Amino acid sequence: MARIEQSNGLQSAQSTRSLRGTMENLTDDGEAEGNSSFGSDSEVNGYSNTGERQTDKYGFIGGAQQFSGDSAEDVPPEVLRQREAKWLDMLNSWDKWMAKKHKKVKLRCQKGIPPSLRGRAWLYLSGGKVKREQNQGRFQELDSQPGDPKWVDVIERDLHRQFPFHEMFVARGGHGQQDLFRVLKAYTLHRPEEGYCQAQAPIAAVLLMHMPAEDAFWGLVQICEKYLPGYYSTGLEAIQLDGEILFALLRGVSAVAHRHLKKHKLEPILYMTEWFMCAFSRTLPWASVLRVWDMFLCEGVKIIFRVGLVLLRCMLGSQEKLKACQGLYETMELLRAIDARYMQESFLVREVIELPVAERDIEKENLAQLRRWKESRGELLCKSPPRMHGAKAIMAAEPPSRHDLRQKPTIVVESPPATRSDKEETRGDEGMKSGSPPPGAANPHPSSRGPSPLKDTPLQGSNQSLDTYL
Repeated sequence: MARIEQSNGLQSAQSTRSLRGTMENLTDDGEAEGNSSFGSDSEVNGYSNTGERQTDKYGFIGGAQQFSGDSAEDVPPEVLRQREAKWLDMLNSWDKWMAKKHKKVKLRCQKGIPPSLRGRAWLYLSGGKVKREQNQGRFQELDSQPGDPKWVDVIERDLHRQFPFHEMFVARGGHGQQDLFRVLKAYTLHRPEEGYCQAQAPIAAVLLMHMPAEDAFWGLVQICEKYLPGYYSTGLEAIQLDGEILFALLRGVSAVAHRHLKKHKLEPILYMTEWFMCAFSRTLPWASVLRVWDMFLCEGVKIIFRVGLVLLRCMLGSQEKLKACQGLYETMELLRAIDARYMQESFLVREVIELPVAERDIEKENLAQLRRWKESRGELLCKSPPRMHGAKAIMAAEPPSRHDLRQKPTIVVESPPATRSDKEETRGDEGMKSGSPPPGAANPHPSSRGPSPLKDTPLQGSNQSLDTYL
């Protein structure tokens, strides 16, 4: 295995190609570093005030991750409304759903979380909501501190590299970059022994696209400490171990791909580092990124392993496909340019769900790789806590109180006082539910009226609140 230099960034590996080379598009989105600093929104990527800028539904104004109808599914509005109602019901009783109906939660995450509720759902799934409630004022305290100049300088240099084609991060010094700086700086103060690693920036940026800075901070804390512990620590030992686990699991998924990589001595850290450390946020089309994250935050790191295994099998899983890559260099180039059809949302999600790789398989290989590591290198330098395999494990390890899960909206919409006509309509609705029509109603179930897609939402007919995420 390649030896990783002791550093907290993404440093070089003493092998045929450097680790920095595998992370090239993590730190540079195809632009020379000196040319990728943007002065204002209007100067980005050739866009100017003289031409109209096209922004897709995810906020991208260009680049490889801009929305394409070929890469994403189209969910009918009525289905989306029904899913929103179901998710609102789950979020209002989160502890009960996680305790008694976790399989249903997992299934709904696999179907895709409604965009309007994705940020709130991610915060609940990751345990970030509970962490925030249990540490009131902590982010504000960290945010007010100047930070270690060593990390502040590195973070500032990295800000413009995070999703430069997204409208939130386009402008140098804009609100997106400011919030990204606040979140990353706060984390270095929260975990000074760990500091900052480049791959944390895209993770934090994805979270900021869906939630306020304080929530994104606690989401980042949970991903770094529970889902991917040790990934961003000195030496990158955890990512090396997971690379070996991925390679071992590949033998059972695609023997052809496994033999090819072994034949050419292509070490896992050379092709999977960015995949895993950035949770595929810099690799897949955006629609697929969101679906992968929905499942990842629910089910844990096994989703990241499954995505990697699916891509390796699709790209290297047959002798016909291997004709184009007869050596190490050609194979690396192939894995850097994954065929778009294999990253398409519906195809990828289906393959990931169906791949038979479970938590127990990962843990079994983890123990095997730890034994080999100790035999060849001695004890691990970084003592990371055991990772949690998804939302259920996180909640079981640190059971929250009902108060921790209580929703605290920032915008409250009060229902107007009931009028006489409202009361009569309510009595009429109750009559229809009981099967008897209200007085004067000839046909209580006209064929032209279907059931409301929001009939199950707990917000209707009550004084409950809607918050800004809606």
